[in-house]
Amino acid sequence: MAATTHSNGPAAAGTSTAAGEQGSAQCRNCFEPLPAPRPRFCGACGQETHVRPPTLGEFVQQFGGTYFSTEGALWRTLALLLGKPGELTRRYLAGRRRHYVLPLRLYITISLAVLLLLRLATPMSMNIGDHSVAALGDKGSFTILDLDNGSRAGIDQNGFFCEKLPQWLCAGLATRLDMDRKSFLRELRRWPERFLSAWGTAMFLLVPLFAAFTQLVHWRRRLRYTEHLVYALHVHSFWFLAIAVMLVPLPGTGWALAAMPVYGLLAARRVYGSGWWGTLLRALVVAALYGLMLGLALGVVALWALMFG
Repeated sequence: MAATTHSNGPAAAGTSTAAGEQGSAQCRNCFEPLPAPRPRFCGACGQETHVRPPTLGEFVQQFGGTYFSTEGALWRTLALLLGKPGELTRRYLAGRRRHYVLPLRLYITISLAVLLLLRLATPMSMNIGDHSVAALGDKGSFTILDLDNGSRAGIDQNGFFCEKLPQWLCAGLATRLDMDRKSFLRELRRWPERFLSAWGTAMFLLVPLFAAFTQLVHWRRRLRYTEHLVYALHVHSFWFLAIAVMLVPLPGTGWALAAMPVYGLLAARRVYGSGWWGTLLRALVVAALYGLMLGLALGVVALWALMFG
C-alpha cells in the first residue's frame, strides 16, 4: 500500500480552493485525513470540509446569523429585557441561558450602538466660532474650570492661568492649554468628541461598581459578586436603550428618563424578592452611592478629555 504523505505546513494551507474542493483528502484547518465519502464536517476539529471564499450575502449572514434574525437570540433577549424587568437576570441565574444573549455581550452590543448613535445625534463641537475669538479680545478671559472654593483655570490676556488647584493639575493643564486664543478655542471644539470616547471606557468601570454597591445592600442574600454583576449588566443595558430613545428627535420621549429608575426598582424586586419598602430603601442607597461615583467619574473624564484627549 502506498504511504500517505501528510503536509502539515504552509504548502498544505496554500492549496488552491478549486483543488481542495475537487479532491483534498485532508482537513484544511487541522490537516487530518478525511474519510471517503468526504463528510460535511471534520471529525477532529469540527470545521466544514467544503471551504470556499464566501459571497457577500454569506458575509452578511455570518455577521448577523441567528443573532439578528427575526426569531434569533437578540430579539428574544430584548423582548424579555424590556417586557419583564429583572426576568432576564432571574432566568440567567437559574441556568436558563441557551436561548438568550449573554449579559456581557448584550451590554457591549447595546452600549456601543448607543454611544455611536450619541456621536451621530450630538453636535461634536462646542458652539464656539470666530466671533467668540473676537469677543474674547486681547483683554478678555475664558474659564474652563471654576469650582465653588475659588479654584479656576483658563486663559486671559496674559495667557494660561491656574489658581488654587493642585500643582500637578495646573502643570498638566498648562502643558495642554498654554497656547494662543485661536488654538485654545480650536481645542475646546474637539473636547466633546474626546469626552464621549473616554466616557464609553469609564462606563466599563462604573458597571462593576454598581454591582458592588448592589451586593453591599443585598449581602444577606449570600449571592456571588458575579451574580450581582449580571443584574448590573442587564439594568445598564436597559438604561442605554432608554438613552437611545431620548436621542430620538420626537415629542414624548422624555418618559424614558423617568423609566430608568422605575425599571431598576422593578428589576431588583423581581431578582432579589424583597418587599417593596425594602427594595426601595436599598435602591435609594445604591442610587446615592452610584450617583456620587457617577459625578466623580464625569469630572475625571472631563479633565482627562481636556488634558490628554
